Amino acid sequence: MNTLKAIWNTTAARLSALYLVLFAICAGVLVIYMTSLSVSMLTTQTRNTISEEAGGLAQAYERGGLPFLVRVIEQRARQPGANLYLIATPDGRILTGNVQALQPGVLETDGWTEESFFYRRYGEAAANDTTGPHSAVALVLRLPNQMILLVGRDLGEPEQFRHVVRRSMVVAFGMMGLGALLIWFFVGRRALKRIDQLSEASRRIMGGDLSGRLPVSGSGDEFDRLSENLNTMLGRIAALNEGLKQVSDNIAHDLKTPLTRLRNRAESALAAKRSTREYREALEATIAESDQLIRTFNAILMISRLEAGNSAEPTTQVDLAETVRDVVELYEPLAEEKGVRLTASIAPVRAIAGNRELIGQALSNIVDNAIKYSAGVEGREAEVSVRLEQAGAANIISVTDDGPGIPQADRERVTERFVRLEASRNMPGSGLGLSLAKAVMTYHGGRLELDDARPGLTVRMVFPKADAGA
Repeated sequence: MNTLKAIWNTTAARLSALYLVLFAICAGVLVIYMTSLSVSMLTTQTRNTISEEAGGLAQAYERGGLPFLVRVIEQRARQPGANLYLIATPDGRILTGNVQALQPGVLETDGWTEESFFYRRYGEAAANDTTGPHSAVALVLRLPNQMILLVGRDLGEPEQFRHVVRRSMVVAFGMMGLGALLIWFFVGRRALKRIDQLSEASRRIMGGDLSGRLPVSGSGDEFDRLSENLNTMLGRIAALNEGLKQVSDNIAHDLKTPLTRLRNRAESALAAKRSTREYREALEATIAESDQLIRTFNAILMISRLEAGNSAEPTTQVDLAETVRDVVELYEPLAEEKGVRLTASIAPVRAIAGNRELIGQALSNIVDNAIKYSAGVEGREAEVSVRLEQAGAANIISVTDDGPGIPQADRERVTERFVRLEASRNMPGSGLGLSLAKAVMTYHGGRLELDDARPGLTVRMVFPKADAGA
């Protein structure tokens, strides 16, 4: 009982039952309509046949009178599948024909019988005089000599047709019920089993196991599409959770040092009596350190919003050539101060849909890193080149430096937040530049690529097709 109740509580079982009931109702209405229509057509055909037969007998009576009519009726009554023929006296006593007994009252009214009546043919045993094994409809005529002529037709064919239709309906409904059970057994049970698997996997995931995934059978049906979409969502959630965990760990590790410096500088300024100038220098250094911390937190927040895809930054048509020129012009003084030659090669490209400030900030981070790591290279003149070109449907901004480069094994890891390689620990920075650039490119539907420049590093910002939306 509990099993049946559990099955009935499922949507699949209820939909199957609803479809079965609706189909049965439609089939029943259709069968009843077709049966009524067919019976009506048979009845009309029967009446037309009787009318024609009665007209022929009336003509026989006119030609030869009652004796000739009797001979015609006796001849036709002996034919196979004959109609009902009867000649009776005005008081209802049967004289001739193929009918032995009639239901009382049939011969009392001229014209068509209002309802079907019972009768018995000659040679059939009778239990009583009021009913017979057959039913018929008839046309009752009054002859000029007041004799009664009845011409009728047995209703066995329409009744047999009704019986066949009723039996067919029973068989059809039985087959529908059996088909519904088979469909439920072979299809519904499988669907319920997959739903149970989805529920079990969902319970594990709700229990905290974000590594779990919903099962995919490979059939490509709606359950597989639902599972694939949910698995993609779970993978996204797991990646965000992992990023949040890494951010928490990195903040605790990498921001501890500047906060400690702030405290030590303030404590040192208060520990000894100093001049106004020394206090001012300590405050200025503290403010500078605080500004760096604020920039770091702002970068973290920006990366988080971009990776989550809910940034409120406006999207417009961005001229990449103009953005590259502005960034190169901005960093030319710094490159000159560091002894680095900064060059630019800008090809005409079509504008893209994006956010100019985000793209400019990402390119600025990459150029700043390139100048910082190219400066001080001995034995050759340091150079940083910025190049804008179109390759197929994509627009590419590449920045190449003469620095030490990044090993192949570390190029994926270096775009994570707060990741700084050992060779760069003595350089200023927070390890968020490439991470922010990667988040900006992901937000614009592009990608950030790192490649070996031999020597140095090439960083490419690959934007999608021109005029594509962010």
